[in-house]
Amino acid sequence: MLEDKKLKEAQNRVKQYKNEGIIKTKGKPEYVTFFLKNADDSVDSAKALFELSTDPEKQKYLGFTSFNGLLWVVNASYYCMFYMARALLENEGIKIKTELSIHVVTFDTMISYFYLTGKLQKELLNDFIEAKEDAAELLGKQKADELIEEYFFEKNKRGTFTYDMGEILVRSKAKTSLERAQKFRRELKKIIMKNRK
Repeated sequence: MLEDKKLKEAQNRVKQYKNEGIIKTKGKPEYVTFFLKNADDSVDSAKALFELSTDPEKQKYLGFTSFNGLLWVVNASYYCMFYMARALLENEGIKIKTELSIHVVTFDTMISYFYLTGKLQKELLNDFIEAKEDAAELLGKQKADELIEEYFFEKNKRGTFTYDMGEILVRSKAKTSLERAQKFRRELKKIIMKNRK
């Protein structure tokens, strides 16, 4: 997933972002708590949606018979990871101000400052990529972000997810997304708390 060529391209974009003032380093961490709270709220939303989508008793009790929010479990799980990435960057004094896709800039910055420096495991970055991919595909987006789309394994996979997967596979994908987000949040929180400034 993380080919050397793609890593180098991300690193070059980060240099360009810095030159253009999109990324500023050595800033004072101001919004760590804000991003952590958004990550917590996102994963809690994903958990609640998963529970309500998979538990007929809860559906009946709340009056949402046949509720299916599994697609939104995937989206909320990705946003948990995105906000954790922003919290980690903010904690390190890395500020992002852009009118471009904040998701692409965040991803590139994570690669440059945390993956290539060895501060973040390849597995966690792959989880972040997969979460973004899953959210884009399952929510029917043709094109999420240019960078992330370059990492897609198969461009035609979207149609399979959206129309042919069936509820069992969507449920499995939602469960995987939620578990991935919980792991990503837990691991990044460890890094943030260890380096809290």
